Amino acid sequence: MELFKQIPLYRFLALCNESGMEKNILDCGAGGDSPPLSLFANYGYSTYGIEMNDEQIKRASQFATERGQNLNIQQGDMRQLVLSDESMSFVYSYNSIFHMRKQDVEKAINEMKRVLKPNGLLFVNFLTLKDFRVGDGVDLGDNQFEQMEDDEFVIHSYYDYHEADSMFDDLQLLYKEDRVLERKFEGERIRQGFIDYIYKK
Repeated sequence: MELFKQIPLYRFLALCNESGMEKNILDCGAGGDSPPLSLFANYGYSTYGIEMNDEQIKRASQFATERGQNLNIQQGDMRQLVLSDESMSFVYSYNSIFHMRKQDVEKAINEMKRVLKPNGLLFVNFLTLKDFRVGDGVDLGDNQFEQMEDDEFVIHSYYDYHEADSMFDDLQLLYKEDRVLERKFEGERIRQGFIDYIYKK
């Protein structure tokens, strides 16, 4: 079976598999050339995704078509999910939610919680102040920066270790990890910082 580069989602998949919940899952920020919804589709999940960028949707659709999958990725905004309350067993946003201002991040988290079923699981990750890009680009205040990525300006919001915790006070924490990666990127050694959360409603 194909291996996916979004390694932290394998832990989330394992917890989803063990939960006994109906196998439907929503990806908020689902586009790209290696959509992790495909991983969940391989394990029999009904998949739903929302993505703002048309080009990223096309890339994900091509990936899925080549594998005979329909991942059901639509254009949409995670701050305004067009889904019923408590309709999804599992919801996640991987390397996506921090591409907006923090006030919008909170709106998106509230929407994810709204559509999550009781006992459902939520995975989300944030960039941290340990990331090598903190301070680069246009300073928007509160550790938010407009930075160049793939030849366009993109917002990155960075969080300290406890900063995002309060957004999940109404959920049960199952897992939290503060990750720092060092790797080669375009010939340079870089350091990336992330915090991963898994919560149960």
